[in-house]
Amino acid sequence: MGSMVYAQGVHKSFGSHHVLKGLSLKVRQGEVVCILGASGSGKSTFLRTINHLERIDSGRIFVEDVLIGYEARGGRLHEMRERDICRQRQRIGMVFQHFNLFAHKTALENVMEGQIQVLGRSPREAEQRGRKLLDRVGLGDHCDHYPKQLSGGQQQRVAIARSLAMDPQLMLFDEPTSALDPELVADVLAVMRDLAEQGMTMIVVTHEIGFAREVADTVVFMADGVIVEQGSPAEVIDNPQEERTRQFLANVLK
Repeated sequence: MGSMVYAQGVHKSFGSHHVLKGLSLKVRQGEVVCILGASGSGKSTFLRTINHLERIDSGRIFVEDVLIGYEARGGRLHEMRERDICRQRQRIGMVFQHFNLFAHKTALENVMEGQIQVLGRSPREAEQRGRKLLDRVGLGDHCDHYPKQLSGGQQQRVAIARSLAMDPQLMLFDEPTSALDPELVADVLAVMRDLAEQGMTMIVVTHEIGFAREVADTVVFMADGVIVEQGSPAEVIDNPQEERTRQFLANVLK
């Protein structure tokens, strides 16, 4: 399989705080990569650099062999215009910890909005696609509900449907279950598991070790802005080689 994401020597600082320290990672097409690590290890920052929600200080990130956020001119990289970056982002779906739904729009209207405004689909086409996707995430009978009428888990599934409506080649999940009550987590993970089984390329920042063990092709453990260890779930979760990985897992799996 070809490479979907290639991060090469990525550095990112916020002021004097060096968050990503030369991080490199390849993600194959159709692969599910779960990134583990303690808070502050750089996981979410790295995820946000993939679609240029965070600018990188050096290095390069490619999605489907296309350089993200920059273009090379005269031997130097120049940041692209925002509208061109937005065009690149269309191929990359992202689901955040918090659902970021429009409170004044129904579930269906939330899923339709980007299709109409960004992809230029007709309202009828957007509605058909939206209903199909809400049905896919188990919310076909909640199309007319507003976010305040939905549980956190249901709102997160609407957010996933909204991302899928843009026909992404890649899905990024930034701790999608961390803001949910424990009893709501399973439904969201079930939707993500279904996406993985259907071949969606996914990079998932998560503390759900069971999900990573079951679904991931590759598990990455990050600490202090670097990748400490990566490999199959059996290698990284069940038989970690690095002491920092062992300590993290011991704390999480208590």
